[in-house]
Amino acid sequence: MELRALLLLTLLGLLFVEPGFGQRVDMDISEWLSDKIELIKNLEDKLKQLETRQNDSEALEAKLNATVDEVTRQKAEVDGLRKENEGLQTRLNATEMEIDKLKQSGAKSAPQIAFSASLANFGEIYRGPCTDKTLIFKRVFSNTGSGYDPDTGIFTAPVNGLYFLSFSTYGYNTHVMGAILMKNGVGQISTYDNPSVDSSDSSSNAVVLQLAAGDKVYMELWDNGRVFDNLNGHTTFSGFLVFPV
Repeated sequence: MELRALLLLTLLGLLFVEPGFGQRVDMDISEWLSDKIELIKNLEDKLKQLETRQNDSEALEAKLNATVDEVTRQKAEVDGLRKENEGLQTRLNATEMEIDKLKQSGAKSAPQIAFSASLANFGEIYRGPCTDKTLIFKRVFSNTGSGYDPDTGIFTAPVNGLYFLSFSTYGYNTHVMGAILMKNGVGQISTYDNPSVDSSDSSSNAVVLQLAAGDKVYMELWDNGRVFDNLNGHTTFSGFLVFPV
C-alpha cells in the first residue's frame, strides 16, 4: 500500500506540473482527463498485480523457510536415529559375542553326563534276599558320558559336581520292599515298606549329591529285602550332572 500511494502521488504531481498545462485552452479537457484517468487505472492495475506478486513471493518465501526448518528438524531426527541405531547395533554385537563366549565356556565346563536304567532287561526278575545286596540295573535307557556300569550297577562320577539322583522300587508283600542309595559305601536315602496284607508296594526317592570325580553311587537292598521288575520298568535308577563345581 505504501508503494501504491507513493506512485499515485508522483503521477499526480507530474500531471499538474506538465509544461503548458495552463495554456492549453483550445484542448478538449474531457478527452484529456479521460486519457489520464485511463492511465491511472492502468497504473492501478499494474500496482495491484505487483502487490499480488509481492504477497505471493512473501508467502512462497514463508513456505520455503518453513520447509527448510522442517527439513532441518527431520535431518536432526534422522541423525539422532542413526546414532541410536549404531549404539543398538554395537550393544547387539557385544551381546552376541558374550553369548558365543558363554556357549563356548559352557561347552567346555559342563560335560554332558546322564544315565537311566531299569532292573530287568528281559522277562521278570525277583532280586533278593541275597548276600550281595547291590542291585545291577541291566536295561540301560541312556548312559551319556559312560558313567554308569551295567555290569556292576555302579555309577562313577566323571567330574566334580552336583548330581541329581533318583530311583524307584517295587515289590510284593512277602518281604521287605525297598532299597538304599549308597555313596562310597555309605547310605544316603532310601525307600522302605514292611511285609503287609496288601499284595504289592511301590516307592521312589530322589536327592542332589555333591560328588567328586571317582565317587561311586549305587543301590543296595535292605536286609532280607526283595524287589521285582519286568519290562514295564517298575524298579529303576537314574541320575544326571546338574552343574560342575
